[in-house]
Amino acid sequence: MTELNRPQSDPTELTAATNETIASGAKVNEDKTPEPATESMPSLEQLLKKAELDAEEHHDAWLRAKADAENIRKRAQIDIASAHKYAVENFSTELLAVMDSLEAALAVENATVENFKSGMELTLKQLTAAFEKFNIKVINPEGAKFDPHLHQAMCTVNSDLAPNTVVQVMQKGYVLNDRVIRPALVSVSKAVET
Repeated sequence: MTELNRPQSDPTELTAATNETIASGAKVNEDKTPEPATESMPSLEQLLKKAELDAEEHHDAWLRAKADAENIRKRAQIDIASAHKYAVENFSTELLAVMDSLEAALAVENATVENFKSGMELTLKQLTAAFEKFNIKVINPEGAKFDPHLHQAMCTVNSDLAPNTVVQVMQKGYVLNDRVIRPALVSVSKAVET
């Protein structure tokens, strides 16, 4: 059948279908197609119960996060305390070899001056190697310009060198990772008075 030859519905049938749709709770549009009924709002008691459950869940998660943060803080404090307590452990083990060499040198009964001197040179090499391993560097500024950050002037002397030049190093200084742990004790040339 074509559109033009299709039989038309009986208006009473259409009204009966519409009444059934309205009775079932569905809405009817102007084009006569039924819509599903809208869902009913949850009651205030249901909303309150859901909100209480959500609040309890968030509170539990907050308590767990707080406990985790506290545990991390305590672990970090223990790690820091251990790091401070045992910071020189590696350096100390390197110095033990130097100590053993010195004790061995003192234990020799019939040693000559040459033996002592060669033993001391070997011990100094061990100590220098330990210093290099831990980035301890010597400050030996003889002939360099005086630097108050690295040197401590013990006296000023007349010299042919330019003013504020290190003339003599009385005691070497040491730097640990670019931090002065002991400044070099030096005598400095003073300006020639005219």
